Amino acid sequence: MAAKEKTLEDLFLMGLKDIYYAEKQILRALPKMAKAAESDELRQAFETHREETEGQVERLEQVFELLGKRAQGKTCEAIQGIIEEGKEIMEDFADSEALDAGLLAAAQSVEHYEISRYGTLRTWAQELGMQDAAKLLEETLEEEKKTDQLLTQLAEARVNRKAAA
Repeated sequence: MAAKEKTLEDLFLMGLKDIYYAEKQILRALPKMAKAAESDELRQAFETHREETEGQVERLEQVFELLGKRAQGKTCEAIQGIIEEGKEIMEDFADSEALDAGLLAAAQSVEHYEISRYGTLRTWAQELGMQDAAKLLEETLEEEKKTDQLLTQLAEARVNRKAAA
């Protein structure tokens, strides 16, 4: 018996599982990053994004529901690697003027991954005629872009200068 041909819908579901796993890992990492941050503004950004991430997980669960599937993650090697780099920064740069710059860079690596993943999933949902799913994914994509912009502003206004001093 021949294997079933894989479709864009299969790829979409695989991507959903990947980002669902990633968001759950991010929820675990953000409090550690907030605790390690020396800047009150950076700490607040991490805490605010944790709250946003909880909403993003809920939206992903709604997308799974729209598909008639159980929400479940699939191990995402990419996010594991990015989070591991963040842990290394926290260890290697603890008590360093450059700690916050490193944490911020690690957070932006996460954001860029999420922006890429959500943009792709939104586009696939549109292509598959899943407008409700596309709308939910677009909402999260816009949040991720705003977080990335906030982190860039923090880096350019304060965090990188402090690290360079």
